Amino acid sequence: MSVSLEVSKREVRPRSLRNKLRHEGKIPAVVNGYQIESTPISLDNTVMEKVLRQHGLNTVLTMEIDGKKVNTLIHKYTTDTFTSKLTHIEFLSVNMNEVTEVEAEVVLVGEAAGVRAGGVLTQTLYAVTVAATPDKLPENVEVDVTDLEIGQSLSVADIKVTGDYEIVTDAEEQVVTIAEAQVEEETTTEAAEPEVIGEKEAE
Repeated sequence: MSVSLEVSKREVRPRSLRNKLRHEGKIPAVVNGYQIESTPISLDNTVMEKVLRQHGLNTVLTMEIDGKKVNTLIHKYTTDTFTSKLTHIEFLSVNMNEVTEVEAEVVLVGEAAGVRAGGVLTQTLYAVTVAATPDKLPENVEVDVTDLEIGQSLSVADIKVTGDYEIVTDAEEQVVTIAEAQVEEETTTEAAEPEVIGEKEAE
């Protein structure tokens, strides 16, 4: 699936133009990659944020540049430190018939048996690299932890792939583990006996 995105070409000089665009609610961006020269563009911030909320980072975004349709993926982006708003995006033009690699979030599903028994679940891997044609790339990879008992763990090799993609992250990397809860021993400190101050000896 792809999502249409309206963009406009932009000038790159002077640099102050980028701040002007941001004040107008637009995001400075650039497109490069398959069958396109590096092209500076801008797009509406509100529209882009809505697309990301509804479709995620790994969705194919189709834009028209100089009368030509270009299929892209978000390659890199930056956000404002204080507002978290997008400040710049680098789009990568892709060949829809060529396998590409991106990161996909690891999402744990289910309540682990070991947690119900009092164990502590620890997730150690939050994203994996996946490979597929652009239209088959998953936004996230689900890992079912329902049957995981205390003392057990799951690695990348244990992930059940449910789509037309391949996980290329090292199969031995640990994803999640369940350990016994550590109970801190209560230490009781005996109250110190009050110091007895004797009467001053008579001279």
